[in-house]
Amino acid sequence: HEPIRSQVVGLGLAVEPGEAVYLPVGHQGLTAENAMSAAACLEQLRPVIADSSVQLIGHDLKRSLITLAHLGVEMPEPALDTMLASYVLHPTRQSHDLDALALDLLRLEPSKLADILPDKKATFDLVPVPEATDYAAERADIALRVALAFEADLAAHDGLHELFETIEMPLSRVLARMELHGVRIDSSYLTELSSEFTQRIDDLQGRIYEEAGTSFNINSPKQLGEVLFDRLGLPAGGKTAKSGNRSTKAEVLEALATDYPIARHVIEFREASKLKSTYLDALPTYVFAETGRVHASFDQAVAATGRLSSSNPNLQNIPIRTATGRQIRRAFIPADGSLLLVADYSQIELRLMAHLSGDPELQRAFREGFDIHRATAAAIFHVEPDDVTYEQRDRAKVINFGVLYGMGPQRLAREFEVSVKEAKEFIEKYKNAYPKVGEYLETTVEQAKEDGLVTTLLGRVRHLPELQSGRPMVRAFGERIAVKTPLQGTAADLIKLAMVNLDRRLGEEGLG
Repeated sequence: HEPIRSQVVGLGLAVEPGEAVYLPVGHQGLTAENAMSAAACLEQLRPVIADSSVQLIGHDLKRSLITLAHLGVEMPEPALDTMLASYVLHPTRQSHDLDALALDLLRLEPSKLADILPDKKATFDLVPVPEATDYAAERADIALRVALAFEADLAAHDGLHELFETIEMPLSRVLARMELHGVRIDSSYLTELSSEFTQRIDDLQGRIYEEAGTSFNINSPKQLGEVLFDRLGLPAGGKTAKSGNRSTKAEVLEALATDYPIARHVIEFREASKLKSTYLDALPTYVFAETGRVHASFDQAVAATGRLSSSNPNLQNIPIRTATGRQIRRAFIPADGSLLLVADYSQIELRLMAHLSGDPELQRAFREGFDIHRATAAAIFHVEPDDVTYEQRDRAKVINFGVLYGMGPQRLAREFEVSVKEAKEFIEKYKNAYPKVGEYLETTVEQAKEDGLVTTLLGRVRHLPELQSGRPMVRAFGERIAVKTPLQGTAADLIKLAMVNLDRRLGEEGLG
């Protein structure tokens, strides 16, 4: 369950391996005497949990911190989270769940809640106290045992230990407070916008039916393909591997849109329908009635690069590049008397490339405040920066980011709609303009093959067994990851560090 909406049933506590207890707090059917005893225990526990000298250890502690806040426990600084320790030590591990860690590290298979609940629909507060005791106390005990195993692993890796202590652990508390606080949205505005989109979708559907000369299910790729390619005779762009039907994916429709209005209208219909269902209709359902806010989850232990992800709902994926996306973003509003401040770092991965490669020209472009894509275009096309055309700048932008992400000549040729030979020439011109970048890329891949891993500036490690694969495609994937991870991972580490530092300053200066 989402911790913000959860009711506290009880606490499982372990002080030593094998010494775990369970404190019932919210069970139905507790006797008056037991309820008083639980309340008294909780009152004694509250200052202990909030005591900075007491080490708070657990699994996915962010959830626990939010849940404890419901009990009026001031959010403490956690000491060790086994989920985050697993993530830092083994970022590509398939699962960081406590069950998986218990099996891998301790060869133990913890009890499942489903085994305790005879009826899957039953709620946890109906579980008899003795069985709940066994379940929750056991999990606290296992979390402690796993933590002790991870402590030694972290201590053996200085860089990872520092990353864990200075970034990941403090960040879990920051994220817990963010989730607890939530973000305010204007639901009535979204409802109005949804009505506008309904009208727009209906209008587009009417146009498409008129252009097709028949009504059909626009959301069915098969029916759409029959209308476009059989009924109207538009040129087909190949078949899908899965169904064998002619493709109606975005790239195919984009290619047709210039000459055939129906293709453009289908693109607009799809975009409007997706935005309506994904955001306009969905976001208000996430509003928690008690707070009037959306309390999304921010997940630390998902992306192998170290990046945060967001769910229920995904607040990191609200569109911004289109006018429609910006309309949706206007639904996020500050509290009365406050403002929303938007901050972002500029061209961070290209700046990191300038730093890591030591390329003097790339560094100079940033130090002197040039438009980096314009500067790259000037170097590649041998023109003055003021003479760079929009098309040249766009191409330079593709190359700038393409080189960072290991884009080869075949992919670049498709992007630019040129021959592979011409694409190779573009890449060579780029490497001639920034020779240290080319050297850095080659050295990074070779070092990764030798070490079997890559690291970020702040010490995050990613192991790359793909580099030893006998399959060329898998090795090529490993080489792209070897190039991307130090850049993307360092960028992720920096934003996390900024969040921790900013949160600390906000607290120290009493800014709320």
